[in-house]
Amino acid sequence: MTMAVTAGRGLVDDVRVDGREGGGRRPDPEVEPKARRRSFSAAYKLRILTEYEAAPDGQKGAILRRESLYSAHIVEWRKAREAGALAGLSKPKGRPPVDDRDKELEKLRAEKAKLEKELAKAQFVIDVQGKLAALLEKLSEGAPDEKPPSPNAPNS
Repeated sequence: MTMAVTAGRGLVDDVRVDGREGGGRRPDPEVEPKARRRSFSAAYKLRILTEYEAAPDGQKGAILRRESLYSAHIVEWRKAREAGALAGLSKPKGRPPVDDRDKELEKLRAEKAKLEKELAKAQFVIDVQGKLAALLEKLSEGAPDEKPPSPNAPNS
């Protein structure tokens, strides 16, 4: 490893990982925090199975090396194909997209619930007003028909 000293700046490493000076960049020494599992689409699996089975015996290993696969992948994918699972894997993952009618139906249900609450409030107010009117009528019937005394009238 060659070290070069620069004026006032300390040591500088001019040797790269590949052994050449100055040329390439060092690879990032950080390792990914968690390994990610490879996933293969159903179309890819079927294509590789077809290619693997059509290849002569000497070329099968070359296909596996080229695709960075193991023979266990082929065995597992064959079983899945025979069980009919690969045909079902071609469907997109996740929830199916929401239909516009379903969105509209949900919106109308929410609006209906809101209007039912408002109606219940209005009915309660009407009931209270009816009871208050009946109470006031009862009170007015029980009171004598006297005029209230005027403020200028002498008190007796």
